[in-house]
This record gives sequence, C-alpha cells and structure tokens, in this order.
Amino acid sequence: MSKWCFRLYKAIMHPVFSICTILIINSAIFFTQMNFCSFTAIDEHVSLTVFATHIDKKIPILMKKYNIPGLGISIVRQGKIAWSQAYGYADREKNRKMTVNTVCRVESISKPVTAWGLMRLLEQGLVDLDRPITHYIKKWRFPQSAFSIERVTVRMLLSHTSGMPLGTIGELYDPKGEVPSLRDRLSKDAILIREPGSEFSYSNTGFNLVELLIEEVTGQNFSEYMMNNILLPLGMHHSSFSWSASFDPPVPNGHDLHGRPVPVYVYPDRASGGLFSTADDIATFIIAGMSGFREGAPQILKDQSIKILYSPAVNISGLYGFAFEAYGLGHFIEKFSGGTWAVSHGGQGTGWMSHFHSIPETGDGIVMLANSQRSWPLFAHILLDWAKWLGLPSIGMGYIVWAEQILWVILCIVIGIVSVLGIRITIEYSIGMRRFNPFSKHGRIQRGVAIGTACLLILLLIWALTQQYLFFTSLFPVLSQWCGWMILFAAIVMIFSAVLPKVKNKGTSKNHV
Repeated sequence: MSKWCFRLYKAIMHPVFSICTILIINSAIFFTQMNFCSFTAIDEHVSLTVFATHIDKKIPILMKKYNIPGLGISIVRQGKIAWSQAYGYADREKNRKMTVNTVCRVESISKPVTAWGLMRLLEQGLVDLDRPITHYIKKWRFPQSAFSIERVTVRMLLSHTSGMPLGTIGELYDPKGEVPSLRDRLSKDAILIREPGSEFSYSNTGFNLVELLIEEVTGQNFSEYMMNNILLPLGMHHSSFSWSASFDPPVPNGHDLHGRPVPVYVYPDRASGGLFSTADDIATFIIAGMSGFREGAPQILKDQSIKILYSPAVNISGLYGFAFEAYGLGHFIEKFSGGTWAVSHGGQGTGWMSHFHSIPETGDGIVMLANSQRSWPLFAHILLDWAKWLGLPSIGMGYIVWAEQILWVILCIVIGIVSVLGIRITIEYSIGMRRFNPFSKHGRIQRGVAIGTACLLILLLIWALTQQYLFFTSLFPVLSQWCGWMILFAAIVMIFSAVLPKVKNKGTSKNHV
C-alpha cells in the first residue's frame, strides 16, 4: 500500500474531515433547494401595490421550484377584490395560458359553499340543524352500521362530527361518460365508523349526505338549487356544481404529484368537492361573509346565519389541529393573538389544489387555485407573506414552510453522514482494507443487521413508489423526492458495507505501509 493512499485514508478517518464533508454537502443541497429569491421578506402594512409586486415576482419562482403549471390568485381588501392575477399554463401541451377567468376545480372549497346552501333552507324554516338527518332523508335507505344513524344531526354533517368516514377518493369520471348516482355512492360510503358527535373527523361523505338532504327537502337537483339560490345571487357567474362544455375558457388539465396531466373529471357527488369556479368568484363568495363590508352587496344570508357558520362547533386535534383551532359549519377557524380570527378552507383532488383565507372583521382575504397537486408549499409561502403584510403574528399553514426547512436540514445531515461512510468504504476497498466476501464470519451480526436494514429501506421505497397518494409527498413534493434518493443511497451504502467486510487484522500498522 502506498504511503499517499494511507495518508489519504487517515485524513478521511479524521473527524474534522467528516464534519467538513458533511457541512459542504449540506450547504450545497440546502442552498440549491432553498431558493433565496423565494424567501424575500415583505414589510408589514406596505401598500397593496408593493405587496402585489412582491408576490408577482415570488409566485413564478415558487411555481418553478415546485413544478406547478398554473395558478390563479385573488386578493380581497376592505371587502372588495383589489388584485387578481393568473400565472402559467392551463394546458402545457396546447400552450394554453391560465387566465383570471379560467374555471378550475376548487375541490373541497365546495364544502363552505354547500354550507351556505343549507343555511338558506334553515332561514326558510325547512331545516333544523339539530334534527336527525333521517327526518329529511326518506327516499333512500341508509346502509347498516355499528352505530345509530338516528343520532346524526344536520349540524354534525356540517361540522365533520357525524361519525361518517372520509369516503371514496380517487375515483374520477369523464364528464361526458356514464357516472354513478349519488345514492349509489352513498350506499357504499355512508356507513358510520364512530359514535356520532364524539369527535372531529373530516368526512366527504357527511357533506354528500347534505347534498342528498337538500335534494329531498327542495325536490330540486342539487346543482340547480345551488346555482339559483347561492351562486347566481352572489354574483358567482363563472361557477357551477356541474361541469359544462360551454365553460370558456375550458377547464384546465390538473397535474398529479408526479407532474403528469390529469384531464377534466367529475365525481358522482358534488357537495363535498364538485364545484367549478374561478379565483375571483371564490373571492366574491368570501366577501359575502364579511358582514361589516356587505353594504350594496347581495344579502343571501342574514348576519346571524353567517355567525353560526363561522362559530366554532368542534375543536380540532390531529394533523388539522396544527393549522386550525376549530371547525365551524363548513369552515376551518383560526384564532390569532389579539383576538383576530380567520375562516378558511382548502381543497385537494387528483391534480388540483385550492385554498382561501378570510378575515371577516377586517375585510381581508386571499384565494389561490392551482392545477397541480404539488401546491401546498407554494400556498404556505404566500400565506405567510400575506399574514406578515397584514400584521398578523403567524398563520397555521406556515407550519408547512417551517417543517420543510427543518426537514431539509435533517435530510442534508443524513446525506452528509451516509456520503462520508460511502467514501470511507470506497477508499478502504481501494487500499485493500476491505474485500468482497459476503459470507465472511467477521462482524457477521453487524453486517446482517446492515443487510436487513437495507432490505427494509428498499421495501419502504418500493411501497412508497407504488402508492397512488401519500400525504407526506403532498405536503413536501420536492423534499419527498430527495428523501427517496437518500433512502436508496443509504441502502446501497449498507449493502456495500456488508458484502465488503474489513479484512481481519488488516489495520493501520506500518507493516502494511
């Protein structure tokens, strides 16, 4: 063994070298991923022009970073739409641009709009929030379940406390083809999985039961009822709970977590996620809930009804609890220090994401619609800036940004450590300190653990790649890809460390120099 090889090996084995290598790798990866242009600070209470200019520069950077084809955004100030803009593409293949009038799938933003439809019936005396839903739904039979459906009230459906499951997700239907009926879907989904009223549990099925309830109470098609009683009276002229070939411009393609285009689709149920709309129309909707700024605007609901929608009905725990304290009727509720509070809702479907935040007492709001399932981090970045601009101390969705940054640091450290180990194994093999001998008895237990761990990591990676949807990937679309490569890299290093064991008694003695 030549002296320079041995000296190189000693240098690599030195802790200072390892630390420096890890730091260099960390810095290269972290600074590459954390585009500093997208973290430019915004000052509090600057003019709308300054804020709009800021996010107008920032959004394209974030869209490129997270591979988001198109985005529509609308800013509400003092109860009026103050600024709207569209970015990117509705259809990349056809080079069709996203516009402010492009009708998008807004997914679960459908829920607060549906809640307004139900409250109209309440004001007309046709529905009681605390009456069992079986009093209203009589033309369809509920499937058998372990809990009593008689205990489920209308209020529970609107507050996700009914005990109903999330429901079927991922089943998409061509709007021009045959689509199952709402009742067929509910016969499969509307089976209670927990005691009604026991806790918050997000449920598309609960809102789809509201859809059926509205149809049975009014004798009208849900989409027609919502169009005539909520959407058109509010001035949401580009919105509908039914897809239409006459949408102009046409509904864009969505894009899944891998960036693949998803053609327009519909669900058998519409109340929980079937609304088509624009950013300005959703902004119009949230303005309607700003009681202090409704002068001259259509009065679809009384102030008392809006107060019921915006009042906490249940406290939230679990993942949703990181961002929101409570859920009202069709609305997430977030409280800030100083007494200010906000209502909001987001939506996610195959290839789509949406979000709005509204502060009714100040007349401020923001709406974002994106034709990509990779949009949560972008929403979080813009919401943090919006909150800073308004002088709010923080915002729950900001945890996505902070968690992403922390996870990047952890990932970089792990990659650095694995890289150092890989370099050491390579050098040790090249200078004869390791030899290909997978059946060596030397360090058999440790090497067996390494092989076992590597196999588990590879199986985990294969499992993740075969899943249609992973919540972690949805929250951190770029980071999750790096995590996948890191897992594969770590598994390879472990395998090499096991099949290339150190040669027994070959160390650093002068006899080998």
